[in-house]
Amino acid sequence: MTTSTYTVTGMTCSHCVSSVSEEVGALEGVTDVAVDLPTGAVTVTSAEPIDEARVRAAVEEAGYTLAG
Repeated sequence: MTTSTYTVTGMTCSHCVSSVSEEVGALEGVTDVAVDLPTGAVTVTSAEPIDEARVRAAVEEAGYTLAG
């Protein structure tokens, strides 16, 4: 298992959390997504390392921005 944490900007409510969780969770190999709304931290657990570009694309699809 691999765990990576990213910072997502623009999330303000539980709907935001759901949108990001759904899009990132749909990526192939992702087994768990944990979102901390106050900090914007998104922790992704996967069987294999996930390319950051794929995570960024999923976050943008949900309507938010991956910081950094």
